[in-house]
Amino acid sequence: MNAPIVLITGAYRGIGYEAAKQFLARGAEVIVTSRSRVRGEAAIASLGLRSVFLELDVNDATSIMDAAKAVGAKFGRLDILVNNTAVLLDGDGTIFDLRAEVLRATLETNVVAPLRVSQAFVPLLQRSPDPRIINVASGAGQLAGPAGTWAPAYSISKTALNMLTQQLSAALPGMAVNSMCPGWCRTEMGGPNAPRSPEQGADTIIWLGMDAPQTATGGFYRDRAPLAW
Repeated sequence: MNAPIVLITGAYRGIGYEAAKQFLARGAEVIVTSRSRVRGEAAIASLGLRSVFLELDVNDATSIMDAAKAVGAKFGRLDILVNNTAVLLDGDGTIFDLRAEVLRATLETNVVAPLRVSQAFVPLLQRSPDPRIINVASGAGQLAGPAGTWAPAYSISKTALNMLTQQLSAALPGMAVNSMCPGWCRTEMGGPNAPRSPEQGADTIIWLGMDAPQTATGGFYRDRAPLAW
């Protein structure tokens, strides 16, 4: 098999950027996407060889289809899709402070966008001998354990993303489709006081993409170990 072709949404910073670095270190070719050409091109200038930039707005259906056509024309297939793009639009307010428009916008980026991107790229993934989809979820979306009140829109969206993972897994036999939780990491979203590094957060993405059994599908992982939903 040639070098794996990896596409990571929102990979110009944070967990996505670190995942790109680690995939490149493993010999993959990485497609870095961003809706900002300036940020995306700056990322690949730093990442170096075997990284390419692709302009992609995950909330725009035309942009998604154009990106899938571009990847098909250049590479002919896709081996690993990492749905990494996410927004955190609420914070310390409770569910009673949550505005409907904030929930809608959060679901659009954190759930609807991964669905549309996956739908668009599945035909290219089906050309791979080892196709994998990795959805970057969060422990904030777990139903197991005590309920929390932090960032209700974000938490709801990550719970829904986990169900999207299970739905895709069931619909795509022979394809490994999993969710992962990077943990609370020192990124622009996580802030400087988070206990985990981006390197730690991205590690399970690489494991799911390169090392986990291809038969492992429909799961939720952190630090290479299964998590309860």
